[in-house]
Amino acid sequence: MTPGAVDAVLGRLRQAATPKTLAGMARYGIPDTRAMGVPMRSMQAIARETGRDRALAQALWETGWYEARTVAVLVAEPGRMSRGEADAWVADFDSWAICDTACFHLFDRTRFAWDAVADWAGAEPEFVRRTGFALIWALALHDKAATDAAFLGALQLIEAAEPDPRPLVRKAADMALRAVGRRNRLLNAEAIAVARRMAAAPDAARAWVGRTALRELESAKARDRLASR
Repeated sequence: MTPGAVDAVLGRLRQAATPKTLAGMARYGIPDTRAMGVPMRSMQAIARETGRDRALAQALWETGWYEARTVAVLVAEPGRMSRGEADAWVADFDSWAICDTACFHLFDRTRFAWDAVADWAGAEPEFVRRTGFALIWALALHDKAATDAAFLGALQLIEAAEPDPRPLVRKAADMALRAVGRRNRLLNAEAIAVARRMAAAPDAARAWVGRTALRELESAKARDRLASR
């Protein structure tokens, strides 16, 4: 990290900020008390031009700004990130947006991703638990080397998880279940079986996840997609 790098990134973020973007963030449940209002495409462009930089990522994270933390996720080095550093970042999450960005652009590329899934999905804090399910979702889309056995374990985790009525948690569980079921025919069949059992559960939150996932998993579109593979 070069001297002044943090200030340079913050300056570019402030230049890219707009009142309209800030207002839109609030509507989508992203806290605006520590946000500037920068479009995602601008944050991505800044991250691309900055390049990977572990020290800069940590320094940007520590500013507390939503946009700086988003850039931090995008410039962090997955291969050098420790589990302790990831746990500390997850504990700071305060929106679905930073949670999902971290899962889809950083955590799913770390060496500890699969070990972290169960720990985070079993935690009580809302955004920590969402991170566990969002990470399954991300791994299902991006980890091409993972075995079916790994995802069968993920399905067991989703089904066995404590029912959680919080919308941001149950939606992430729903998307994780769907994503696993998209990988191949075997996992689709297993995901459908899990979703059916969940849909029949007496708990409303668990039943919602099952019913919602089934609509995609059993759809003609899903069957056609799997048949073409």
